Amino acid sequence: MQIHGKPQIIAALNEKVDAFIKYISLLNKEQFEASLNGKWSAGQILDHLIRAIKPLQIGFALPKFALSFLFGKTNRPSRTYDELVMKYKTKLTAGGKASRPFIPSVVGFEKKAGLIKKYAAQKQKLIAKIEKQSEADLDKYILPHPLLGKVTLREMLYFTIHHNEHHLHILNRQL
Repeated sequence: MQIHGKPQIIAALNEKVDAFIKYISLLNKEQFEASLNGKWSAGQILDHLIRAIKPLQIGFALPKFALSFLFGKTNRPSRTYDELVMKYKTKLTAGGKASRPFIPSVVGFEKKAGLIKKYAAQKQKLIAKIEKQSEADLDKYILPHPLLGKVTLREMLYFTIHHNEHHLHILNRQL
């Protein structure tokens, strides 16, 4: 996938999050709550994606001096979207899993509409924060990722785009 600049990142983020939300919206109670072979249910995956996007709201809202002080600046160019996805897949293949703050509890069907609304709102908040960043800043500042280590802001956005695609693919296979 060719994604690089802010307009492409925003378009891809909209596309992938909206596709996930559309898919989840169509699930009935049984499908939403189904947990096959110890895997997360669709509801749990939705909760997981919300847990994953929320910290970005904080990271992208921090002043640049705070980002630099807390996490440093990059000493390398940002990976491409495909390179970042490959690194993530490699980590998963090596046994990488979500860490405690990102592991969802059981999610009942009655929470579905509220979680969908919350996720859509989180996406919009993130897009508003992306729009305030310069292209250079996306490649200059870094954030910690629990599985990938320190990644640039651009790479974190690439991850967020792929993360939706990854979990939608899992749901498509599962249901």
